[in-house]
Amino acid sequence: MRCLNIIGCGSLGQSLARLWRDNEVFQIGHILNRSIESAQSAVDYIGDGTAAERIEEIIPSDSYLIATADSQIQASAEALAASRKVDSNTLVFHCSGVLSSDLLSSLREQGASVASAHPLRSFARPILSKEEFSGTYCAIEGDDKARVVLSKAFEAIGASIIAIDAKDKALYHAAGAIVCNYLTTLMELGLQTYEESGIERDLALKMIEPFVRGTLDNFFAVGPVKGLSGPIARGDCETIESHLRALEDWSQPKADLYRLMGQITLELSRKQGTASEEALQGLEALLKGSKRTSH
Repeated sequence: MRCLNIIGCGSLGQSLARLWRDNEVFQIGHILNRSIESAQSAVDYIGDGTAAERIEEIIPSDSYLIATADSQIQASAEALAASRKVDSNTLVFHCSGVLSSDLLSSLREQGASVASAHPLRSFARPILSKEEFSGTYCAIEGDDKARVVLSKAFEAIGASIIAIDAKDKALYHAAGAIVCNYLTTLMELGLQTYEESGIERDLALKMIEPFVRGTLDNFFAVGPVKGLSGPIARGDCETIESHLRALEDWSQPKADLYRLMGQITLELSRKQGTASEEALQGLEALLKGSKRTSH
């Protein structure tokens, strides 16, 4: 069994370490956090390992996880490299969703195999069981040897592995922000628009819940093309024109965002094939900022 040292063991590091310990994937070695108290707390949660106060205290291991904040990964890697605790038999990886394994190049130069492995889920709190983690998608990139070891390690705790190119990490992470963070932002924009129309926010929240849940269920059941409904799917130029007039009277930036989202929605409508080509051309002109011409 490989031994894993962890630098920066917060909720993510604790969750993975506990799962790997429980499933006999890694033996946990030293844990180094910003304070010895924090490191000991992580050890207590995981049920294995030894708290360390300084990197010099860490006994060399065949595996290292750098699970610090993204802004500290490179500095932590360079400190580990300076300690001369890695060699050609060592695996080092981080779990950033946006940063690539190239951030660990100082360790690669010493012969270590490096990688990044990003589990696509929130770690706001430590995860307690394999059943809870099972089915989590994990995007892995890096050196061949490291990818093989990490794929097996994550599969052993129930993850589904996705291969990704290092150069595409930022786009991959942006996609997650769009579908998760910006979905929240989009609903907030909808609530603000309801408020501008005179409907109180608390009532608007109650109104949109079944609407939003139904839309999401439909999206995952039949996909975005078949699931698309509303005025752009119907080719309803008059409705879109009235939306734009109202939004521009209220807020030009919000109207501009509506136009941009509408143009992407128009691509789905074309694929759906419900609206006529004449209507789609009229919508395209409206959404790009032109006045609609009558036919």
